Amino acid sequence: MATKVVMEALSPTMEEGRLVEWKKNEGDTVAQGDVLAEVETDKAVMELVARAPGTLLKQVVAAGETVPVSEVVGWIGEAGEEVEGGSEKGEDGSEKEEAENGEARSEKREEKKADKADRADKPASPSGGRVKASPLARKIAAEKGLDLGDVSGSGPEGRIIKRDLDGIKAAAAKPAAAAAAPHVTGDDAEAYEDLPVSQMRKAIAKRLVQSIGPIPTFYLTTEVDMERAWDARAALNAAAGDEGKVSFNDIIIKATAMALHQHPECNAWWQDGTIRQWHAVHMGMAVAIPDGLITPVIRHADRKSLRQISAESRDLATRARDRKLQPEEYTGATFTISNLGMLDIHEFTAIINPPEAGILAVGRIAEVPAVVDGVIDSRRRMMLTMSCDHRVIDGAMGATFLKTVKMMLENPLALVW
Repeated sequence: MATKVVMEALSPTMEEGRLVEWKKNEGDTVAQGDVLAEVETDKAVMELVARAPGTLLKQVVAAGETVPVSEVVGWIGEAGEEVEGGSEKGEDGSEKEEAENGEARSEKREEKKADKADRADKPASPSGGRVKASPLARKIAAEKGLDLGDVSGSGPEGRIIKRDLDGIKAAAAKPAAAAAAPHVTGDDAEAYEDLPVSQMRKAIAKRLVQSIGPIPTFYLTTEVDMERAWDARAALNAAAGDEGKVSFNDIIIKATAMALHQHPECNAWWQDGTIRQWHAVHMGMAVAIPDGLITPVIRHADRKSLRQISAESRDLATRARDRKLQPEEYTGATFTISNLGMLDIHEFTAIINPPEAGILAVGRIAEVPAVVDGVIDSRRRMMLTMSCDHRVIDGAMGATFLKTVKMMLENPLALVW
């Protein structure tokens, strides 16, 4: 009996995946555990493996297509076995796909989305009354310039779906269609480009909406004198030679981790009515990659030396940019640092990554005039801004924590206590 190959949840937050490339062709023999395809999740490119041995009978989903978790993408079974979504012979002996196979899957997914959405806010048809239609049907109607009010729907509850528009010729240009898609000519014809949204960008958008809206956030900013940290880093790297060089971000991670160990009330998650205070300090570090942002995690950062943090952060950042991280390497952070100092950003506020209760935004180190012992001098200074979830962290609580971070950075010997 044939076995389904489904789009698996390859990361904890994955809801859909884009099949990047098939590694096995139809007709290939596969063993259990063989890599069938590469899948782009919301965080990385992962491998989809065979859960049963046999022959890859059918690739139901083409490379480049995005499908929800649990949807069938292929079939494995005995050679010659017939499966759903397989091909059939036409009268002329040529193979043809199951009727509108790909379009049917797209329509099915669009219908699922439509069923979950509240259509009450959709605009009325020019002919009067509310029109229920799938997103795909609306798109086709807009392209053809059709009035959906004149079309009878055969979908759930009379919803208009794609097949209801098949065979209807494009209407003459209408003002409504022109309003929906402005006519562009001449030099403006290439004025914009609609780019597909990657799985990572979709996940970022969803999580940030969850963060900035529901979370009551306040911000705390302090200025840190980095002269001693600057000298300490230079001395450490001179002694290390070409091996084990330490970055300022490594020093900030270490200082923040040790401060969280002293202030566990900030090393916490909001858990829908419960505050989960962590005994272990797992530091997330935001890493920019072409498709968006990912936060590899340095676990037990408060217990690790600067050299260990340096080696681990370099390795994680490299594999993050190559989309090679495993889910356990970018989940489970108890607090996150976002550093834009290397991009010459003086100061900024970062958005909390729920369920974490705080995130630290790090600006650049700049030489500025400062008063030291009553004398104006040039000092290297850095701005730190902490975003706090007020459900977990109060103002004085966050300020005390930030003061400890500042103390450790201004007195780097504290990092070896």
